[in-house]
Amino acid sequence: MSPWYALLVVLVAVERLAELVVARRNARWSLARGGVVAGRGHYPWMVALHTGLLIGCLLEVWLAGRPFVPALGWPMVVLVLAAQGLRWWCITTLGRQWNTEVIVVPGLPLVTRGPYSLPWLRHPNYVAVAVEGAALPLVHTAWLTAVVFTVLNAVLMVTRIRCEESVMDELSAASTGSGPRGGTQQ
Repeated sequence: MSPWYALLVVLVAVERLAELVVARRNARWSLARGGVVAGRGHYPWMVALHTGLLIGCLLEVWLAGRPFVPALGWPMVVLVLAAQGLRWWCITTLGRQWNTEVIVVPGLPLVTRGPYSLPWLRHPNYVAVAVEGAALPLVHTAWLTAVVFTVLNAVLMVTRIRCEESVMDELSAASTGSGPRGGTQQ
């Protein structure tokens, strides 16, 4: 395994830890303002899957002797970096409303700027997760990790998005007296 690939995976892990720091700070802010937490049942599975992605990237390359193939690896590095850029664009756009858990504060408006202003990109943060989850292992041809993460992530994202939109629709209807609304805070 290339030492620089191990460093790349470690840097992604450090980024994930930074996300958790931001998420915990934002959770305290949201809960202090009456935030509603939902989806606690699927959250531990998400944490396990994302941890497994990082471990799988390293183990598959090491145990299966996966090579670095420049024609695949370098474009995947670009996608990993693009996913990080999109993720942090989402985090900064949502500000205190961003979290790794589903926490919605009643009465806050739907965020419709930044990546959330793009009508063809309904869940930009989840697009970043999907792209990174496929690209990071493929940087060093860890195709099995990429496939397993992608399939399991798709199952989790269906659950996550349904949970998130359900909570937001309920809060929207309760606060305005109207029916469900589109969009998401995550």
